[in-house]
Amino acid sequence: MKFFSWFCFFVLVFFLQQILLSQPKGNELDDLAQKLVTVCADIKEGEIVLVTGSVRDVELLENIAVHVRKVGAFPMISIGSDRLTRRMFTDVPEKYDAQKPELDAKLSDIINSIISVETGEAEGLLADISPERFAVRTKAYEEVTKMYLDRKVRSVNLGNGLYPTETLAKRYKVSKKELTDIFWKGVNVDFKKLQANGDAVRKMLENGKQVRITTPAGTDLTIEIEGRPINISDGVISEEDFRKGPGNYDVWLPAGEVYLTPTSGTAEGKVVVEKYFSEGKVVEGLTLTFKAGKVISITAKSGFERMKKVYDASGEGKDEFAFLDFGINPNVKIPQGSDMVAWMPAGMVTVGIGNNTWVGGENNVGYSLALFLTGATVTVDGKIIVEKGVLKI
Repeated sequence: MKFFSWFCFFVLVFFLQQILLSQPKGNELDDLAQKLVTVCADIKEGEIVLVTGSVRDVELLENIAVHVRKVGAFPMISIGSDRLTRRMFTDVPEKYDAQKPELDAKLSDIINSIISVETGEAEGLLADISPERFAVRTKAYEEVTKMYLDRKVRSVNLGNGLYPTETLAKRYKVSKKELTDIFWKGVNVDFKKLQANGDAVRKMLENGKQVRITTPAGTDLTIEIEGRPINISDGVISEEDFRKGPGNYDVWLPAGEVYLTPTSGTAEGKVVVEKYFSEGKVVEGLTLTFKAGKVISITAKSGFERMKKVYDASGEGKDEFAFLDFGINPNVKIPQGSDMVAWMPAGMVTVGIGNNTWVGGENNVGYSLALFLTGATVTVDGKIIVEKGVLKI
């Protein structure tokens, strides 16, 4: 899945059009909350809404809850933190890892929508926890994930892997202010432009048969896509989108992605990522080789030991090619010389293995791995869509 947490799988729905280009504060936070509720999530009277986020963003979460209630719906706030996440492993006995998450299961029966603000500050927070414990907990949660999907719970996520924190800024070699500006410019993208970009990419894909991806780092991968559904995260879930089914119930801000699952068993070749960040460590020269749609080997030049243990401990389906994702947001610019990667910058190409339910796929394994391919060139039946990291539409 795109973002996975052992106790919950919440990937959520919303679009924001007009906010300042810096971190909102005070009344701006209230305006933001109102738009999330009434415009983006389109919360209706009588609905039950789960609002989740960090202690860092309590004011925003409270504002969201108030606006949920103002339209006659019923909010419940769930607050997390790095401290809580860690203690749920270090202080909770391992014998409870396999328990079915009964509370989440019951919530899945009543919740209509989820509005979530991305959590997490520290890198490597759980790097010393046994990979087997992650595998057991994620397996226990798979049934609940399916329940949320079956009930078509609408979902909104503010963050999309780019929520500005000091830790993330340090990782990407940019200042916190610079990352904050990038983030809010991405959130504030012109909707019509984003929708137009999405439609243009979809038209180039919908009649295609084979996609080929190459990168300067050594990626050379082919995927069959004939007849596959193509989804767009443009920040809004319309009634038409919702009727299309799985893969259309969620949006992430900053928005701007076109994504699809491949024809099963068709991924062939290799993916090479020069630098991959995993639990606070840098994995260099990460290389995945695919045959008949599955990983047949994963290697790296350095930093791979912990990552390999997590992969080896994960369940059936972890090795399946999962999705292809194109960034289409023109407002998110990667600074020259930085290590920044993200889903939505126009011209970014992302592929992954494992869980793909968020894309509309059927692989519900608790493991997922997303690989950002900077500087990629992508062709569909020989026609260029992305050239050296530039979207050609």
